[in-house]
Amino acid sequence: MSTLTRTVADTQVVAKRNLIKIVRVPEILVAVLISPIMFVLLFAYVFGGAIDPGEGVSYREFLIPGIFAQTVVFGATFTGAGIAEDMQKGIIDRFRSLPMSQSAVLAGRTLSDVVYNVLSLAIMALTGLVVGWRVRGSLLDAAAAFALLLVFAYAVSWIMALVGVLVPSVEVINNASFIVIMPLTFVSNAFVPLESFPSALRVFVEWNPVSTLTQACRELFGNTNPAAAASDAWSMQNPALYTLICVALILVVFAPLAIARYRQTSR
Repeated sequence: MSTLTRTVADTQVVAKRNLIKIVRVPEILVAVLISPIMFVLLFAYVFGGAIDPGEGVSYREFLIPGIFAQTVVFGATFTGAGIAEDMQKGIIDRFRSLPMSQSAVLAGRTLSDVVYNVLSLAIMALTGLVVGWRVRGSLLDAAAAFALLLVFAYAVSWIMALVGVLVPSVEVINNASFIVIMPLTFVSNAFVPLESFPSALRVFVEWNPVSTLTQACRELFGNTNPAAAASDAWSMQNPALYTLICVALILVVFAPLAIARYRQTSR
């Protein structure tokens, strides 16, 4: 087998191993699915009456794309936590003793976590439909929105993979990831309109990739306010393109760093 073919085959094996854990440890899947449902219900019924996204769109339609973006970003923490858990239990040492591609361990982990995000998005979409969310655009645009969410989640999972290799402790990773992820998700337009932020903070929100991901999904789902004034920032004028640029930069930077760090720890 060529090096590429061997890496792909090993990646598939590692990804399959991680997916089997869904059957063996169903509690993991329950935790993954319950959290987004709670966020949808909490913001839709508790905060929905206090936040006005503007005329032409209901808050629940405004909210659901933001919940989608938040959930896939939070879901990336499972990558780092899973790698750290495997290192603590010695499973990574077992992988190192096998004649397999070293990069396949991280690639298989990030690939399998895409399945978790697919399940989360499916449950959230059904919950959103129940509380009043509707797709106003075409089915093709909706499919593009879900694909953009998954691609962004896959990129963020490589950041968490690097963290998982650097800090092989599940507890530390969970705490450290929230310190970074919480500001990115909540200091964005995921839950409140962009106009509600003060001018100094608004610049950060406009160039926050979580904001552009949310905005791109709202446009593709048809959940935007047609009467609202658009932001002048290039990132918000081209949210899908800017999000894809961020995805490419994250993959180019963090995937090689994570693999290189894993190889160093394997020596």
